[in-house]
Amino acid sequence: MSKIMVENTTGKKEKAFLVSVTLRNSDQLFSVEDSLLELERLAQTAGLEIVGQLSQQINKPNPMTFMGSGKVDELKALVEETMSDIIIFDDELNPRHQRELNRIMGQNVRIIDRTSLILDIFAQHAKTKEGMLQVELAQYQYYLPRLTGAWTHLTRQSGGGGGRSGGVGGVGLRGPGETQLELDRRSIGKKIRYLNFEIDKIKKHRNLHRINRKKNNLPNIILIGYTNSGKSTILNKLTNSNVYAADQLFATLDPTTRKLELPGGYISLLTDTVGFIEQLPTSLVAAFRATLEEIADADLLLNIVDISHPNAHDHERSVQKTLEKLDSSNIPSITVLNKIDKLTDNSIMNITDGFSEPCIGISAVSGKGIPELLSLIRNILFETMVPIKVSLPYDQGYLISLFHESGQIEQILNERKFTTIIGRIPGRLVAQFQKWNENEVDGDSVDVINY
Repeated sequence: MSKIMVENTTGKKEKAFLVSVTLRNSDQLFSVEDSLLELERLAQTAGLEIVGQLSQQINKPNPMTFMGSGKVDELKALVEETMSDIIIFDDELNPRHQRELNRIMGQNVRIIDRTSLILDIFAQHAKTKEGMLQVELAQYQYYLPRLTGAWTHLTRQSGGGGGRSGGVGGVGLRGPGETQLELDRRSIGKKIRYLNFEIDKIKKHRNLHRINRKKNNLPNIILIGYTNSGKSTILNKLTNSNVYAADQLFATLDPTTRKLELPGGYISLLTDTVGFIEQLPTSLVAAFRATLEEIADADLLLNIVDISHPNAHDHERSVQKTLEKLDSSNIPSITVLNKIDKLTDNSIMNITDGFSEPCIGISAVSGKGIPELLSLIRNILFETMVPIKVSLPYDQGYLISLFHESGQIEQILNERKFTTIIGRIPGRLVAQFQKWNENEVDGDSVDVINY
């Protein structure tokens, strides 16, 4: 399937041609059309003009060109017809595919993939030192295995050569090329080690903040959700802040924390995080690990869903998949259906159908549903007591004290290696005890205390 769009001759943006190649019978969360539509929005966010698109279903990728050879010829003709500057694949290309496609399409057309496009957007939007370090690390990790193609120009200078060495490098040319490539790899390797070191310092700094927050016993609420679901707007609405928010993908990269006052005078912290997206590049997940670890330490997650988007249910499922990868799917959460102001009265009636509970509809723009959301947050964090049985090693003195201070203890069993506590704790503390939940007691009971 191919589609050529009407060319905009008034702008000076680079022209991009989109390509989707999907495997038959593969388990895709989004349809080809929806995935290409999202890729189009990503390209527009990066400042590109979309001039055409092409899609193909295949049984298995072509080892040389990823897509079928016939489609490669069709793609080249369409790219020449639309005078495209960039071809963007809605999949991550391996270095071999990228090099071969570059050779076929010619030097005037760049070949990039979804991962490279997202990296470019992150590079544009990173403002803080932390954000720039994380994006730079992800870029180096992505481009390192793709360095080989950077020195293929040396083979063209060799003039073909002969003898046993063949025409692949030529006498006197192969060595310097390989040496320069190796120098580049070493240089990038050193840069990656440096960036990892700097990001580790950020991680340690964040850990200190978490320890201090726990000492103050302020619950931490994390805003998560698909990109452009309205997280920053909700942060501004709930905390009377003025954090940058825009109707574009990945408008916010750096986490922002503000104090949130709940009904009854309760105080908590509210943190905005980077938006999720389907096929979030693994290099980005790795580079943003220090930031994403904020999610794992949350007392409550607010999963923000743009209910006006036709793929709202798929967006929520995509976020849940990412949470599972981050080992954070067990944290208490509220599904917040944002942008109900964009729905008709009839469509509002059953909006919570198919979404994870508890679920509530709001409008961050008009304020509708905000008081109910704040009350729900208060109830979960401070008033809902969850029954739990934990076996805590004695070196977890902080958690033992926390259970005494904030929970309701029904029974304690002092064992040789563990203290087993049965009782109830506020929902906001469940995640902290999850590692020790339902552990079996090792050894005979020494003392049982009933409350």
